[in-house]
Amino acid sequence: MNARVSSHSPTDNATGPRGANAGVRAEDLTIHFATKAGTVKAVDGVSFEIEPGETFGIIGESGSGKTTLGRALAGLLKASGGDIHYGEHTLGKLPRAERQRLRRDYQIIFQDPHAALNPRMTILQSVMEPLEILKEGDKSSRQRAAREALERVGLAPEIGRRYPHELSGGQKQRVNIARTLTVRPKFIVCDEVVAALDVSIRGAVLNLFAELQEEFGITYAFITHDISVVSHVSDRIGVLYLGRLMEMGPTGAVTDAPLHPYTQALLSAEPLPLPGDQRDQRRRIRLEGEIPSPLAPPSGCRCRTRCPAAQTRCAEQIPEWREARPGHWVACHFADADGPPGPVR
Repeated sequence: MNARVSSHSPTDNATGPRGANAGVRAEDLTIHFATKAGTVKAVDGVSFEIEPGETFGIIGESGSGKTTLGRALAGLLKASGGDIHYGEHTLGKLPRAERQRLRRDYQIIFQDPHAALNPRMTILQSVMEPLEILKEGDKSSRQRAAREALERVGLAPEIGRRYPHELSGGQKQRVNIARTLTVRPKFIVCDEVVAALDVSIRGAVLNLFAELQEEFGITYAFITHDISVVSHVSDRIGVLYLGRLMEMGPTGAVTDAPLHPYTQALLSAEPLPLPGDQRDQRRRIRLEGEIPSPLAPPSGCRCRTRCPAAQTRCAEQIPEWREARPGHWVACHFADADGPPGPVR
C-alpha cells in the first residue's frame, strides 16, 4: 500500500510493550500439529521481516499454510520452533501477563465477515466488545469509541442499532475492521478479507485498508490466494508452498520478473482482464496434480513433484534460500537473476 508509519499514530505515546516498534519478524518459524496420522508440517522453517508501516503479501494455494502462518503472527498459535519478534520483544520469551498486554497491538481480521459477528448482539455491542474484554474506560467512553470507529470505516451511526443479518457482506467486513480499530493495533493480519465479498465492493474495502494505513501507520500481513489483490495492496510479497517460502521480494519484481517456477505458474494462471497485459505474452505453465499432504511433504524441494523444471537434484537436496537479486530471494537450485529455469524436455 506504499505507506509508512505516520507521525500521528494513536500509539505514539504508549509505554512498555505498546511502545515497541510495529515491525514483525518471523525467525525460522515452525508450526507442526500432532495427529493420529502423523505430524502435520503446516509451517516449516519460515523467516521474513515486515517493516513498520509496510504491507507484506503472503500468497499461495489452499493448503500452503497461509492461514496457519497468519494465526501465528497474530499470536493465536504457539510456535513449535523458531520464534516471532514484535519489535524488540520475542513472543516466546515474554511472561504471560506481558504477552497479553502486547496482544492488543497485533490483531487479525478473518475471511468470513458473517461468522465473525455474534447474531444476538447489535453492531455497536460487537464493536464495543474488545474494549469491554480489556476493561478499558467506562460504558460511555466505550460507546463513543465504537461510534467513532464505525464512522471511520464509512458506516452511518444508525448502523450501530442493527443486527448482523440486516447488513450486507461488505458492511459486515467494515464492522469487523471497526472492531479491530477500537484497540488501536499497530499490526493487522488480514486473512483473505475480501475473498467472501462481491467483486463490486472489494475495491472499496481494499482502499479503506490503504486509508487507515496512511492515517495510523498500521503494518499489514495480507494473506490471499488472489494475485491481483496482493499485487494491488502489497509493498513486498512472499510466495508460500507447503509450509515453506519459495520466493520473496518487492511486489513489482515478483509479479513482473518471478524467479521461481511456482511463482511463474501462479502468475500465468491468473485471469487477464485486458488483452494488452504483459502476462498475456508469457508462456502458460501448468502445475500438474494437487498440492501434496503436509503429513508427508516431498524430499528436497517441496515443489518438485509439480514443477515443470524439476531435475534429479531437486529430490535429493533442499534448495538454499538465497538473494538472487537485491532484496529478491528465492529457494530454487536453478533460478538465477534472469528468471526461473525453463521446463525440462
